[in-house]
Amino acid sequence: MASASPGDKEKVTSKLPAHLRTRLKVRAAERGLDIQDAIAHALERWAHVGTQPTVDTSGAPPFSTWLPIGAFADFKAACGTRGVSFIQGLSQAVELWLAEHPSPQEERMTHPKRRIMANQKGGVGKTALSAGVGQAYAEGSEFDGPGLRVLLVDFDPQGHLTTQLGVEPLGLDDDSLVKHMTGEGRGDLKALIAPIEDERFGDRLDLLPACADGFVLDVKLSTTRVRESALERALEPIEGDYDVIVVDCPPSLGLAMDAAIFYGRRRPEEKPGDSGVVIPVQAEDSSADAFTLLTGQIEDLRQDMRLDVDYLGLVVNMYDARRGYIATSSLKSWEEIGDPEVIAVVPDRKEQREAVRSKLGLLVYDPSCDQSAAMRQIARALS
Repeated sequence: MASASPGDKEKVTSKLPAHLRTRLKVRAAERGLDIQDAIAHALERWAHVGTQPTVDTSGAPPFSTWLPIGAFADFKAACGTRGVSFIQGLSQAVELWLAEHPSPQEERMTHPKRRIMANQKGGVGKTALSAGVGQAYAEGSEFDGPGLRVLLVDFDPQGHLTTQLGVEPLGLDDDSLVKHMTGEGRGDLKALIAPIEDERFGDRLDLLPACADGFVLDVKLSTTRVRESALERALEPIEGDYDVIVVDCPPSLGLAMDAAIFYGRRRPEEKPGDSGVVIPVQAEDSSADAFTLLTGQIEDLRQDMRLDVDYLGLVVNMYDARRGYIATSSLKSWEEIGDPEVIAVVPDRKEQREAVRSKLGLLVYDPSCDQSAAMRQIARALS
């Protein structure tokens, strides 16, 4: 609702979730902006970008501000075009503005943020999540992305991430990540990296391909000195080239997983949530069993090695409420855990499967589909 006022502004009344209002107020103050100007910019920006993730606005209290004459009319027209309420549109606009205007108090990282995609159970979508989130981080500003330098690490010897992105796995006799982890590397690890080329990513998205020698990694690590830090030792020489490193883990609970969890631990100079473990699950019972096993392994490492390992969140993948009570009740159970919290529910759609068949990243194959929007939401939630 808007009402005219003297001058060149009008008072606008809507609703906005309290947590968004607080973050907006703090962020605007940090950047030396009037909150009215921040809102005006947010609404204008939102009207010109693609589909944004739905925001939970339940219980949102009233919110008022002043906008330039005509700005609210343009915003209402954009809401009508997208088929969303004014409250939902305003909330999405504020979320987008916050994501694009980070706190200036954040110190620039001297090392990359590390996202460890892990679950002992296969088929829960670790690879799809790794690829999608990595692409979302690397999308350039012309596509409304953050334009970060991203390395995808295919740590699963099955090599699904590698083949999904149209890259050939490394041969058994080739140099590989595994060989560098076990002290058998023959050259520069950087030479193994394959660029993922597309205009959406510029030169910012790279892949460290898989090699079948990963099937014997646990055996080799058993005789490796300080084996938990083997992955970190291998990747450390190239960390400075990237803002984010995403590790697609194998579906196992062996020594390789220990090395991946150790790599994602919170380093002394990091803040909570800078790096950690993301757990993709499905809305069914076997995922709950696998989740218990994985968190047990993480807790053992935490205690045995006195590590700080942050849970960055759960992603309920391939969700379809039409599957009935098992799906809906399982989703409720995941949401009730609370820590780690569910940061996204990714719908089960054909576009992901089609992208895999086409050997294209999802955000290249169909950048406007619901699953692509979910990947961007996850990337923002993990920022």
